[in-house]
Amino acid sequence: MNPLDELSRLAALFPEEEPLFADAEYVAKSQVPEPYQGMLVHEHHMTITMEEYHDSPVEVRVLDRRSEGDVYSRKIVLVKAGTDDVVQFGFVRFDFQYVTEAVRQEIISEEIPLGRVLINHNVLRHIDLGAILKITAGPGLAKILQMKEGGVTYGRLATIFCNGRPAVDLFEVSAPLEHA
Repeated sequence: MNPLDELSRLAALFPEEEPLFADAEYVAKSQVPEPYQGMLVHEHHMTITMEEYHDSPVEVRVLDRRSEGDVYSRKIVLVKAGTDDVVQFGFVRFDFQYVTEAVRQEIISEEIPLGRVLINHNVLRHIDLGAILKITAGPGLAKILQMKEGGVTYGRLATIFCNGRPAVDLFEVSAPLEHA
């Protein structure tokens, strides 16, 4: 997988009036600075990682969605519970043929972050970290993440395998974090 091609494929699901990214570049996992290293370079659900880092439960807000047969895609933000403080932006493409109808319905309800749904339903899953990207915010992402245009943050591309099958492709980008 070419990480920039995969990012382009996911972003193309939701065309924007203003560019989300001014630039995106692949970064070796060992070269990711803290606190992004701890936030992104792992094979765990970002829902849990965000909650631990921000010391707060997170809520999902769906900005846009598409559905074609068994494939459901959405553009989301995670916010600290009870606030408008965005902690993560992302694209998710989910092939529902690898999960139960109950999981499908809970994800489509758009009330609970994806990672939490999979955990709550005890879906056998494995997260394959594909690539880390250094992201320079374009005007679209700057608005979404409440950051300056041209500001830098980091994100990751990953695939979630559900019951041994590649069910979810995702791009998750953290709101800017304070350097330790």
